[in-house]
Amino acid sequence: MNSPYDYIVTPVEQRYDNIKKIGNRSLILNSQIESFKSVSKLAKVVSIPLAYNLDVEIGDLVYIHHNVFRRFYNMKGKQQNSRSYFKEDLYFCSPDQIDLYKHDKEIKAFLDRCFIKPLLSNKLEKKLQENKGIVKYSNSILEKSGIKKGDIVSFPSLRNWEFIVENELLYCMKSKDILIKHECKGNEKEYNPSWAYSS
Repeated sequence: MNSPYDYIVTPVEQRYDNIKKIGNRSLILNSQIESFKSVSKLAKVVSIPLAYNLDVEIGDLVYIHHNVFRRFYNMKGKQQNSRSYFKEDLYFCSPDQIDLYKHDKEIKAFLDRCFIKPLLSNKLEKKLQENKGIVKYSNSILEKSGIKKGDIVSFPSLRNWEFIVENELLYCMKSKDILIKHECKGNEKEYNPSWAYSS
């Protein structure tokens, strides 16, 4: 079972990631299906497209766009699946909806995506620096420009899509969103909120 142009993926756990474990109890954080922040972004690849020869393979874990698993209310107020829905727990996912993948325990950004770790301000230790972070997962486009993992970069406002990747808050963006590379002073502090550990 292969699609000509799309990957076929299945949720790793559930379509929505809206339950937080506190001790031996579970707390539902959000019960609204239309909220994109509660949609799970972690999937497993079941099938690869016939038309492409890309790095993501069957069995890889992928971090995907939130609209793949998302449900909506139509004009009549009835719940419906996204257009990515195929059948049962299977969904079509185009290559440009994949942001990150994990193959043989190694995590890599996909195509033109990169992931940035937010920084705390040096002056006010608890204040998040706006539009500045450390490159966590780079890509070949950035590396050709001299930007690699560990570099400090700036990016425009409203380009930082939040992902929780292995208990770390990261911002996903495209290569073209990286504006400038800064000199590393060595005293930069990464920002990782406590809620990222239990997501």
